[in-house]
Amino acid sequence: MEEGSTVDLYILPEGCISNIISLTSPRDACRSSVISSVFRSATDSDSVWERFLPSDYQQILSSSVSPYPLLFSSKKELYLHLCNNPLLIDRGTKTLALEKCSGRKCYMIGAKELSIVWGDTPSYWNWRPLPQSRFSEVAELIGVCWLEIHGKMETRLLSPNTTYVAYLVLKVTDTAYGFDFPPAEVSVKLANRGGGGGGGEETKSVFLNPIGRQRRQVGIYRRIGSFSRSLMFSYALRPREEVEEAEPQEEMGEIPKKREDGWMEIEMGEFFNERGEDGEVEMTLMEVKGGHWKAGLIIQGIELRPKKN
Repeated sequence: MEEGSTVDLYILPEGCISNIISLTSPRDACRSSVISSVFRSATDSDSVWERFLPSDYQQILSSSVSPYPLLFSSKKELYLHLCNNPLLIDRGTKTLALEKCSGRKCYMIGAKELSIVWGDTPSYWNWRPLPQSRFSEVAELIGVCWLEIHGKMETRLLSPNTTYVAYLVLKVTDTAYGFDFPPAEVSVKLANRGGGGGGGEETKSVFLNPIGRQRRQVGIYRRIGSFSRSLMFSYALRPREEVEEAEPQEEMGEIPKKREDGWMEIEMGEFFNERGEDGEVEMTLMEVKGGHWKAGLIIQGIELRPKKN
């Protein structure tokens, strides 16, 4: 072939075009489908979307607790369904979804699969159904002075060579109390299965109730005494965005953010998944230093999602 010459892709067989597209990404495949009818036909082929689905997708589907079989006319339809509809798996203890642009796995571990200290004591925690939840039951905090929650996930289940972020998914009731101060602590760390040889663990402070953090701010300025009463209250009533800019994050700690599904989430930490078959990621939430009683949280679970670039 002469230097500077080009190849007309339209002379290639459709199967060859499909194979080329399957080496890209779901996002690139969708963009390619608008080029022409030839590319659209090649992009829609099962051979393309089979490559974008997880290699163990058949095993995942077999572990679904869906009351009816998942039947789809094409692999593309199956892929898009898993992107938009988290699949309840593993006896209803987890959900799996796919990140639409990459096909990487997203998991949520339900509250029943978490280790919650005093979680089996009805006077401390109440297990009940909630229509907005993906799972049959959520954990509602009645009242504890020792708040400790742990979650684990085998890294072999996650997409390899991917940076994941763990989020606690929760709601805060109107009668919540006890989360003003001190803040809770969250952490994420990698470990080898069976113990030993873990990765670094970074702990950070979070306020589980955003209103509690604002109360804490008012208390700080009340003690300092350098603000007038009118200025102090005008500060407390400012929009959350302005408050966050005005105060250092180190002083206040992070707070939950609203999700599209109506729940709230707070970041627990991130990790890079390169451990393959032998790794395990451990996620922890603790507030055990204050010694006072806390109530009013509803825990749906812990979600693991690929970090957005």
